Parts: sequence; structure tokens; C-alpha cells
Amino acid sequence: MRVDLNCDMGEGYPSDARIMPLVTSANVACGFHASDPGTMRRTVRLARDHGVAVGAHPSFPDRVGFGRRFMAASPDEVRDDVTYQIGALWAFCRAEGVRLTHVKAHGALYNAAAESADLARAICEATRAIDPSLKVVCLAGSRMVEVAREMGVAHVEEAFADRAYTSTGTLVSRRTAGAVIDDPDQVAERASKMVREQRVLAIDGTVVPLHPQTLCLHGDTPGAERLAVAIRRRLEADGIAIRASGDAS
Repeated sequence: MRVDLNCDMGEGYPSDARIMPLVTSANVACGFHASDPGTMRRTVRLARDHGVAVGAHPSFPDRVGFGRRFMAASPDEVRDDVTYQIGALWAFCRAEGVRLTHVKAHGALYNAAAESADLARAICEATRAIDPSLKVVCLAGSRMVEVAREMGVAHVEEAFADRAYTSTGTLVSRRTAGAVIDDPDQVAERASKMVREQRVLAIDGTVVPLHPQTLCLHGDTPGAERLAVAIRRRLEADGIAIRASGDAS
């Protein structure tokens, strides 16, 4: 039994350097919701030095709202914005001798693509056009998984250890109390059950089935470093190997 442990990085939080050794994949912000060229290079270099897989983390163009506000962009606009952002990070990966491995949309774009086939298709089209070997990270059990499968796009299903779920398998809005979970023991327990039992309890107590290949930890969740340590310890104690999704070992 194995799982990837990923974290959103390059978003301006000083904990990146402490979290990087604890994860196996890093989703690097590409400038539209956070980051800048120097931060992108430093984050890619940090991931390289720790043997962590690097992925692009594109978003709606929304720095003020940290990419967490929905924007009424057309599928063509989303495709071009995602292409632009992947291309920027790919260049820094190339410069630092790192292979780009995956693409994971951020915030409102991720949530919208989990339900909108058109936006999911736009992200998949952009990713495939740049490099068909890139994996698209999708919310487990979402419409985006179906779209990626229909298009023959390489993809992995993702679950969130530090976020609450609705009964339909989507993430609870951050505006709702209890949406973000920051207790290390609770997060570690949820992570283990997601992998071992392939399920999560929704905020209303409903059991939601999941089949995740990767677990996400948000770098901006309070105490993110403590959460990463707790998750790793629990997964390892339960005999779950922690490997990047493209790692064949």
C-alpha cells in the first residue's frame, strides 16, 4: 500500500523549507495567485535538492483573492491561462535540471473543474498539449476524473487530509466553520483512513468513498509543518509507503 503526499508551495510561506523534506510532491504556484520568478526558481531548486517531484499549480488570475474566488472565464481562456502558467514553471524546471511531473489547479479553478466538464477539459487539453506524460491531479471521484479518463489523459485522484468534505465528495467552502482542519492527530487519522479504508466522513457524518493516489496538505493551513510530521508518522506506522505518484520504486 502506498500514497503520494503533496503540498502547495511557492506561495510566500516561510514553512516551505521545513515542509519540503516531509512530502513527496510539490505543487508550485505559477504567478497568477501567488509567487514570482525568483520564488518559482527557489522552490523548484528546493524540491530538487530534496528529491521531491515538481508540478505546476495554475490558478485563475487572482492575486488579491489568492486564487480562491471563482472567475467567469471561458474554457478557452482557462486553457490559455493554464498553458501560460505551466510553460513558466516548465522553463524554471528546465533551467534547474528538474523534470516537471504533474499539473494541479489551485483553489477556485480546481473546485470549478471538479464539477464543470468544460473547465476540466480545458485544463486537460492545456496539459496534454505541453507534454502528454504530465499527470493531471483531480479531486477524487469528481467530474474531472471522468473527463481525464475519457480524454485518455494521465491523471491521479487526490484527497485532502486537512479539509472537510460535503456529502457529495466536494470540499466544504472555506467560508464555512470547520472547513479547514488543523489538529495534527485528527488530520493524521483522516489521512490514514483515506488510504487504508478509501473513505472519509463528510461534515454531516455521511461516508464518502474515495480512491486517492495522492494526499494534499495545504502549506497555508495553520501549523502545516506539524500536520506534515503527524501524517508521515501515522502513514509509516500503518505500513503505508510514501512515494511520488510517478515513482516506480
